[in-house]
Amino acid sequence: MRSERPTRTRRTTSRLVVATALVALALSGCSAEAQRGFLPGFEDGPVTDQTDRATDLWVGSWTAALVVGLITWGLMLWCVVAYRKRKDDDVLPVQTRYHLPLEIMYTIVPIVMVGVLFFFTQRDMTEMRDLSTEPDLTVQVIGKQWSWDFNYLDEDVYETGQHAVNVGQLTDDLGAPGTDTSFPTLYLPVGETVRFELDSRDVIHSFWIPAFLDKMDMIPFRTNEWQVTPLREGVYAGKCAELCGEFHSGMLFNVEVVSREEFDTHMDELRAKGQSGELGLELRRQQDGAQGDSREGEN
Repeated sequence: MRSERPTRTRRTTSRLVVATALVALALSGCSAEAQRGFLPGFEDGPVTDQTDRATDLWVGSWTAALVVGLITWGLMLWCVVAYRKRKDDDVLPVQTRYHLPLEIMYTIVPIVMVGVLFFFTQRDMTEMRDLSTEPDLTVQVIGKQWSWDFNYLDEDVYETGQHAVNVGQLTDDLGAPGTDTSFPTLYLPVGETVRFELDSRDVIHSFWIPAFLDKMDMIPFRTNEWQVTPLREGVYAGKCAELCGEFHSGMLFNVEVVSREEFDTHMDELRAKGQSGELGLELRRQQDGAQGDSREGEN
């Protein structure tokens, strides 16, 4: 059975499809509706002191991967064209052949690539996880099935939440995607360094604020710490990034980065509601954050 050559019409159609795809890809990168093209964030500045660093690492990694991909695809296509079967070629090529320099190259090059990626990743992650600076505010974040408690340790007040129900029907009523007034809200003062002490009350969770371009796991019987300085006032969505049980999808919270004056006002509001002290880490399925669960009650 002989394979038929593609007709001129089929070849022309294929070329048009490829050209259209390339044009669409190029134009999508120039869309005026995108805030920063393909990059996350906002045009009026970074959300935290680390978002630019995370973005640069992400862009650098993908750029390197794209360059490697283009070289690899180019060599593959070149081999397909250069070593294709000719019309009068009825002899099979040599089936076993060694090329020691080539084998050394494709062993060393991947090692160098991984080493370079490791160097930049380690450099940036070391900076992003640095805790040497004295924080202006310390917040203990407690993950629980399936919501969040926030202990503002310096202010001696707390906020407690309940897991969201009917997640698909919730509205972004705080003006940002993924936010809702029914979620617990974490307040942070703009321009001040915040240290998060991350604990879990039951299973493994993950504290994730997508706009911050960073997250950290919360592991039972272990406290993880993460320090960041919010630089842009606004409302952002937060969620759990670790599958933690039946209602994982409802483990949501809001983040409001506000001025110091607004932050102090909110702390006073929590005191006025009787939410003074700190919530403890006892295993507790109830979502009411009762006063009896505070550390003060333990002593």
